[in-house]
Amino acid sequence: MEGSGEEFMKYRSPLVSRYASKEMAYNFSDRKKFTTWRRLWLYLAMAEKELGLSITDAQVSEMASHLEDIDFVMAAEEERKLRHDVMAHVHTFAHCCPAAAPIIHLGATSCYVGDNTVEELDRKVTEMAGFKKSYLVTGQTYSRKVDIDSLCVLASLGATVHKICTDIRLLANLKEIEEPFEKEQIGSSAMPYKRNPMRAERCCSLARHLMALVSDPLQTAAVQWLERTLDDSANRRISLPESFLTADIILSTLQNITEGLVVYPKVIERHIRHELPFMATENIIMAMVKAGGNRQDCHEKIRVLSQQAAAVVKQEGGDNDLLARVQADPYFTSILGQLDSILDPKTFIGRAPQQVTRFLSEEVRPVLEPYKSKMDVKIELEL
Repeated sequence: MEGSGEEFMKYRSPLVSRYASKEMAYNFSDRKKFTTWRRLWLYLAMAEKELGLSITDAQVSEMASHLEDIDFVMAAEEERKLRHDVMAHVHTFAHCCPAAAPIIHLGATSCYVGDNTVEELDRKVTEMAGFKKSYLVTGQTYSRKVDIDSLCVLASLGATVHKICTDIRLLANLKEIEEPFEKEQIGSSAMPYKRNPMRAERCCSLARHLMALVSDPLQTAAVQWLERTLDDSANRRISLPESFLTADIILSTLQNITEGLVVYPKVIERHIRHELPFMATENIIMAMVKAGGNRQDCHEKIRVLSQQAAAVVKQEGGDNDLLARVQADPYFTSILGQLDSILDPKTFIGRAPQQVTRFLSEEVRPVLEPYKSKMDVKIELEL
């Protein structure tokens, strides 16, 4: 890679350097954060002017014209001297707005820019992720409760995705499905044949991190006694951005998996046929009783034959021959003509298809409808 290499001499969060979308990474960038501070100071001045404070149109215009041109070097130097990030940026903003300098941050506390910026980034990120919120952001709102609510929702998302992707990994191990696997992709440095489900593994790994992050605001809230303290400040700088960045990465990766998912119906059919005779034993018993048999006698017959078939599978490495044993036993003569229908795989899924259809129509599609215009996006992973 080009450059001096100095950028590789410090730790960089993999959430941003490897995985995050450009939009989400920007949303939690210094530029986004501090330009939002400046906009909040502008809105504060405009509101105070409207309420009758001695603030001029020239001061408001000067602030509006310098929202983006932040001298980050000066701001860093100011913070080193003042040990206060908000005042460092007040001084930096005042430097390029000399006329407005006396009224920047007038009547406000650090929470005004700090908490409302968190709310703004939260609102933006929930729009991108498809979540919906109804929190009202006003003047001195303090957002500890919002922090906890947001992270609890994301932790629940992490748990759900972890379950989904663990199932996809297990099914991939059975060779029933595969996540996208690109032409030159390497599954293992040692075993060239391997096609590891690295996307699902990434989702599982990051989901654990996301679930763990919810303890940060819970522990903070437990010891603050409703007082205005700053013992949450450093924690929030890490836990909030990382939560939303992680959730965004997980959702994007999961979308990438589903867009390129490969299903192998023949393998699935083989597995079903292999296990179905064992699964159908209760149905065979029911059919025998309906035909006049004794439930306990039939159960014993099936038990013996099932154990014999299981021994062939486990001890000899053979196929499941329970069905052949049932067909060969005169005891089951009365139901042999029904075996095809008894072993029809469709009879073992209950109302699952109708339940899925109903869930999609009543729960999923109404939630997705407001974002319909933004959903035609194909996800390509950077790494």
